[in-house]
Amino acid sequence: MKKAIFSTEISILKTTFQRLLRRKAHANLTKILLKTHQADVALIMRTFSASDQRTIFSLCPTPLHKSRVIEELDSPLIENVLQNESPGSIAKICRVLDTNDQAVVISALDDEKKEAVLGKLNAEDQEEVEELLSYPDESAGSIMTKETFTLNQKTTVEESIDRLREFPENDKIFYLYVLDDKEKLVGVISLRTLVTSNKNKRLKDIMITSINAATTETDQEEVAKMVAQYNYLALPVVSRQNKFLGIVTIDDVVDVIREEASEDILQMAGVGKDREILLKKTSESAYMRAPWILASLLGGVCAAWIISIFDFMLQELVVLAAFIPVIIGVSGNIGMQSSTIVVRGLATGRVDFSNASSVIKKEVGVGFLLGILYGLAVGGFSYWITGEAVQGIAIVVGISILTGMVVAAGIGAIVPIFLKKFGYDPAISTGPFVTTAVDIIGVAIYFLVASRVLSI
Repeated sequence: MKKAIFSTEISILKTTFQRLLRRKAHANLTKILLKTHQADVALIMRTFSASDQRTIFSLCPTPLHKSRVIEELDSPLIENVLQNESPGSIAKICRVLDTNDQAVVISALDDEKKEAVLGKLNAEDQEEVEELLSYPDESAGSIMTKETFTLNQKTTVEESIDRLREFPENDKIFYLYVLDDKEKLVGVISLRTLVTSNKNKRLKDIMITSINAATTETDQEEVAKMVAQYNYLALPVVSRQNKFLGIVTIDDVVDVIREEASEDILQMAGVGKDREILLKKTSESAYMRAPWILASLLGGVCAAWIISIFDFMLQELVVLAAFIPVIIGVSGNIGMQSSTIVVRGLATGRVDFSNASSVIKKEVGVGFLLGILYGLAVGGFSYWITGEAVQGIAIVVGISILTGMVVAAGIGAIVPIFLKKFGYDPAISTGPFVTTAVDIIGVAIYFLVASRVLSI
């Protein structure tokens, strides 16, 4: 019920925005923007044209309001809405953002405007943003925030609470990070532990010293896994020398999980990994998807070539052609199922190299059982439609389906594990690559079995 109401409200809001934009009723639109949650504004903006997006953003009345909207936008939309904004205006927006959000905004600009905006920030912000921009894309360093709270391990509980009270506006204080005299991370304390401890105790006496932390080079997907596994609200980021640098907060982790899931789904569908493909122009989308279609096309050509090699068999026994789509269909299906299951297991940590052999054996076993079931079923059907006219066709079809499903399940399980082993994204295995390979192998198996059984 809540979902339906929410959807209805968003739909009404979108219609209102469209009507006011057509009428150029900008004053009324500004009033609605002030009353609408920024996340809802961002959601609606994604459905409008690029020019309408810029218009809506320009009508946000203050830099603070613009900053709240921009926090909810993806990089391509940020780049678009800032297109007509001056460096001075962008700098005003950045000044009310956290440093990691400042880095996201500035990274979306062209080089000339980027330098101009950085030059208008204060020295501290400029230094921190440049530091974040220097880290690899999709790493812990690139998404961490510097706004956090640290204290020396010699500080007392009472002193710590007094220091906390001096920063009531800091909404990033989930834990208290404890450092030594060399600024190295030595412990962490929850706020609950802090306020319930004896006021005269020092932090080193109540802190947790067993700390899970990421380095600046840690992949953002690994950060998300750590946060999910240990139910953290934030994860500290340290240098290789264990010097404390910042934290990755739960809201950024949610964004990472969404981005990584989107990439995996797109790659599994065989359309690349660009999460913003819906926002691309028709020509750009076609260009990005063409290589993936080419992979399927080459697979189809290879399958056709194999069929042409055995065309003498089809000329002598035309009924063999009727079962080619069945062989390809069931083999491709189970290959994709196995690949998807293993990719998901790798993503969640339930599959790794230590248990890879057992996972592969299980998938091959599943392929064998299903192969027997569907081999008997389709083999029996082939015998029913051909009768005694074609001796052995049922055996050919049954064995081909059994063998094809076993091989396809094995390939579907092995390929993503090997891709992961060599540092590639295993999600690409469930796209055209596994299905194409399985189609080719399935057709080859079918004709080889037919040539042996039917002696053609």
